Amino acid sequence: MRAIGIILAGGNSKRMKELSQKRAIAAMPMAGSYRSIDFALSNMSNSHIQSVAVLIQYNSRSLHEHLSSSKWWDFGRKQGGMFVFTPTITAESNDWYRGTADALYQNLDFLKRSHEPYVVIASGDCVYKMDYNKILEYHIEKKADITIVCKDMGPEEDVTRYGLVKVNENGRIIDFEEKPMVASSHTISCGIYVIRRRQLIELIERCAAEDRYDFVTDILVRYKNLKRIYAYKLDTYWSNIASVEDYYRTNMDFLKPEVRQYFFRDYPEIYTKVEDLPPAKYNPGAAVKNSLVSSGCIINGVVENSVLFRKVYIGNNCVIRNSIILNDVYIGDNTVIENCIVESRDTIRANTSHIGKPDDLKIVIEKNERFTL
Repeated sequence: MRAIGIILAGGNSKRMKELSQKRAIAAMPMAGSYRSIDFALSNMSNSHIQSVAVLIQYNSRSLHEHLSSSKWWDFGRKQGGMFVFTPTITAESNDWYRGTADALYQNLDFLKRSHEPYVVIASGDCVYKMDYNKILEYHIEKKADITIVCKDMGPEEDVTRYGLVKVNENGRIIDFEEKPMVASSHTISCGIYVIRRRQLIELIERCAAEDRYDFVTDILVRYKNLKRIYAYKLDTYWSNIASVEDYYRTNMDFLKPEVRQYFFRDYPEIYTKVEDLPPAKYNPGAAVKNSLVSSGCIINGVVENSVLFRKVYIGNNCVIRNSIILNDVYIGDNTVIENCIVESRDTIRANTSHIGKPDDLKIVIEKNERFTL
């Protein structure tokens, strides 16, 4: 493909509450065995983009561990590959990334050394499947300066937390508002952009010269009437996990057969880092209904409408309903968990109850010792 890829994965969201205290949003576990960044990386690989830069900053250790080998996404190649960039102290700068445009500016050398004429910029915290070649073809056909992937949301959705766009009959964006107080449109920006590489370098350098740091506010919104910015409509599944409620809802979507079929069985596939773990084990007394159970799990109790990540132990007479249990959790006997998200590496004491509400999810963080005298 005639493009390089850039994945913006350095951000944090306070609306993720305790879940983002030890990991980046792009490293949030998804659908039992995946991380949210896997979807953007797999889309890049499936679109035959050979060079991909991942820009990380906040709580970067979890992402570093996950991205330690590029072979899982087929980026272990002689030409191109996957490059992970973090803020570094240089002769010109000793700042952290102050925004998305500043993150691109601090890694401008990657753009200048590349030879491909186009750049695909994507966010690392969205769940979707997409062939970026189709966007590039649309971008070239429209002779656009920038193409933004957009999606029409339902009238019941709260769209004020997204960037909202207005599009004319030709597909050109005539207005762009970033997280407005009142929604004037139900077409949102999905955080996926296509732009010519030379033009991106020019815009980023101009932003830096004017002490501007945000890609959306200081480029897309500022140049909406000066550049030919077009919208590419997405009509398939897309979800952003910027809040606890969104994260819970997106994981629960994978309990629907049609969503699992779309992501796990339909071509192309979604890839992730593979761990050598045994299959899940269901002991006598286990009863599992409409749940995702990952490898390495041992189940002795009842699990309904839940997502269990890797290496989860469910004790005797436990009842787990409508919950997400993250990696490496030990749940003691006679425990009841409903409408909860249990943080990874937790040990839940026996004979305890953690019950949330469908509209008020409970995040369970218990750091108890597993082996005591």
